[in-house]
Amino acid sequence: MIDLSGKNVVVTGASRGIGRAIAIVLAEAGAKVAVTATTLEAAQKTAREITDAGREAIAFAVDVADGENVKEMVASAVKELGTIHVFINNAGITRDNLFVRMSETDWNQVVGVNLTGVYHCIKAIAKPMMRKRVGKIINITSIVGQTGNPGQANYSAAKAGIVGMTKSLAKELSARNIQLNCIAPGYIETDMTRDLPSENKEQLLSMIPAGRMGHPEDVANLAAFLASDLSNYITGQVFNVDGGMVM
Repeated sequence: MIDLSGKNVVVTGASRGIGRAIAIVLAEAGAKVAVTATTLEAAQKTAREITDAGREAIAFAVDVADGENVKEMVASAVKELGTIHVFINNAGITRDNLFVRMSETDWNQVVGVNLTGVYHCIKAIAKPMMRKRVGKIINITSIVGQTGNPGQANYSAAKAGIVGMTKSLAKELSARNIQLNCIAPGYIETDMTRDLPSENKEQLLSMIPAGRMGHPEDVANLAAFLASDLSNYITGQVFNVDGGMVM
């Protein structure tokens, strides 16, 4: 079992789905987790699940698209936890539409949260990690950042941008003992995918060699490995969790 005892972790977008699963799995492995969401109430809900299970968690509200808000959150997390060993960028939104119908607002909102939000978070946490000469940054991208997807030009562009940013910063920060990697989930069973029409689900399943949709814990288990010391020689990589879909 992965042992994250003594590790302090921040997970953005952790109120539900993949982010929630990551926060819970890492806490079960022994990490102290700072759970963030756009509202404090949503963050506290996940944090309570963790503390009710006898593990440690604190909660923060943050809008990752707001650089100053992110700086304040990171400063508070450092004050509360001390060294931040792992930072997981999971927060994201969708505003799907065919490109010719996509408004500039929908484009800017998705890129602002999904890509610029990652920039804000890494910008805020990089210096504290550099001073300590230790850190792992795990960015949650998506299979559609590699394959594209009709109706998701904004989301796909943002997720592809995360990959390029991760690889560039892995080269910049490796000398300070900071590793950056991406996890690219495929179709994971979350609130959004549960509401898909049955015919859409059947079409998706036909494209997945594993024959099933993934679970949030499938992503969280990989995040736990990348957060651990077992991954110290791994940086700048993209790991697909997609049942073989991208092959």
